[in-house]
Amino acid sequence: MIDRNVVGIGKAIPRLDAELQLTGRSRYGADIDMPDMLHCKILRPPMASAKILNIDYSEALKLPGVAAVVTAKDIPGHNRYGMTLQDQPYIADDVVYQCSDTVAAVAAETEEIAENALKFIKVDYEPLPIVTDPREAMKEDSYKVHGGTSNIAYQRPIIRGDVEKGFAESAHIIEQDLSTPGIEHCSIESHAGISYIDGDSGDLCVRSSVQKPFELAVDISKELNMPLSHIRVYSSCIGGGFGGKNETTFEPAIVLLTVKTGRPVKCDYTREEEFDATTVRHAYSMHYKTGISKEGKILARAVTIISDCGAYVSWGASTLTKAAVHALGPYVVPNSRVDGYLVYTNNPVGGAMRGFGVTQLGFAYEAHTEYCAAKIGMNSLAFRRLNLIHDRDTLPTEMIMEIVSVEDCLNRAIELAKEGGDWE
Repeated sequence: MIDRNVVGIGKAIPRLDAELQLTGRSRYGADIDMPDMLHCKILRPPMASAKILNIDYSEALKLPGVAAVVTAKDIPGHNRYGMTLQDQPYIADDVVYQCSDTVAAVAAETEEIAENALKFIKVDYEPLPIVTDPREAMKEDSYKVHGGTSNIAYQRPIIRGDVEKGFAESAHIIEQDLSTPGIEHCSIESHAGISYIDGDSGDLCVRSSVQKPFELAVDISKELNMPLSHIRVYSSCIGGGFGGKNETTFEPAIVLLTVKTGRPVKCDYTREEEFDATTVRHAYSMHYKTGISKEGKILARAVTIISDCGAYVSWGASTLTKAAVHALGPYVVPNSRVDGYLVYTNNPVGGAMRGFGVTQLGFAYEAHTEYCAAKIGMNSLAFRRLNLIHDRDTLPTEMIMEIVSVEDCLNRAIELAKEGGDWE
């Protein structure tokens, strides 16, 4: 039995950081400055798909106040990373795959000098074909973003029963296309942080607004070919993350610059860079086909999900898996097939964001539920009640539901709506 005195159920528990937040003493990534610090600015390509033929930064190095410039050639270790597939370069080497790729990075005495120095870096590009529509990207004759034979980076099918038999037994078959766009996190705090070498231990340190510091440490270890035991990553206070600060962003550039100069190097994204160089919620295209009996029972459903992962997989595979698992919603569907496709394009990378694939499908299956009820001339609440899952029902993943309160929630929501929206 839970000891309520231990876990604090029903009690007001002060947040450990409450005083720091209220007094303004919390230190976010942009608040961290160090003596002898350099500022980093990152050069990104003017196009989303191109070969890099040559990079000449000799003129940038001549500018007063410029301390160093780094490119992919300065990386001593591995130049690929990713959550489920190592397909993303820390710094672009031969090819750029999206407009937010890092091509070079400058460290200078001020942000203004570093920004100006980017104009003096000459890069010769050879434009390549570009693909922005995931449906077009899936076609056999489409340009292959990462080469190979297909732009499909990952597939997730979930099958239960005999969906074609279910459709054959249905009195109504209803189909609908739905879609959701990519969405930027728009955290109040931009990505920011600093790298430096600890004077006592000689360890390479990073203080950054990152949500997954241990994975960032592993990425840096691989990039620099440095033992993980000599890398320390500290997560500063985070002024809004929502999954968008799960990703490795500017850190590979600043650690290279610190190693090259021996000095602390800070990077603080502008609001424009937040939109240009960070991940977004995956854009989904979804097709629903539902077979319904004359009484209104769902007998079969087929769902196709096409997820635009952008130029790299990132969190796309696990996000799509969660989407596929939840694609049918809280309804009993005895015969179903869900086909999920994660597709490469040259669009911004789809990454982690609150809801992790379920938000897109939550919209889709409820919009489709309304659509189905209207098509068969049935009240949408009655249609839901007839098909809702209950205790001991089994999901397409073979998971047995132990305690289900979705109908109770639906009934309570109806009561509150009738009362005028008193949600207390």
